[in-house]
Amino acid sequence: MLKPEALKKQVLFENLDEEKLKKIGNILKKLTFKKGEHIFKEHEDTKGIYLIHSGKVEISKITPDGWKQTLAVLKPCHFFGELSIIEKRRHEARAVALADSEILLLRKEDFEKMENEDLLLASRIMKKLIFVLSKNLRMMNDKFINALISY
Repeated sequence: MLKPEALKKQVLFENLDEEKLKKIGNILKKLTFKKGEHIFKEHEDTKGIYLIHSGKVEISKITPDGWKQTLAVLKPCHFFGELSIIEKRRHEARAVALADSEILLLRKEDFEKMENEDLLLASRIMKKLIFVLSKNLRMMNDKFINALISY
């Protein structure tokens, strides 16, 4: 089981009380990846939300002409793969450990079970997830507008 203090550092869990953190700590799966190792590849089935406990992860996509396009480089306390709990899909990008990394996985089956057993906890996580996604979307919109203006 992961300690509540460690989980509190994760952006998705920062507003949860100790009881909820303990509940989450019991269902998260701890994964380790060596530098250069794939966490998942494009077109693989999704497994859940990945939370970076330590290390660094690159999210990238291969363009139709074969070039690698880096979409994001994520550090501890960030998460990725979140769309797997929102919709049934395959990964549209790949995730690779840029350093030895410890990743916490909230499997989509466990999240779905949580929705049935503790809807308040699931809704708090989902609300935080939506907040972060909307913040990222606004930031990307600003970058896009700035790129258009400077073009």
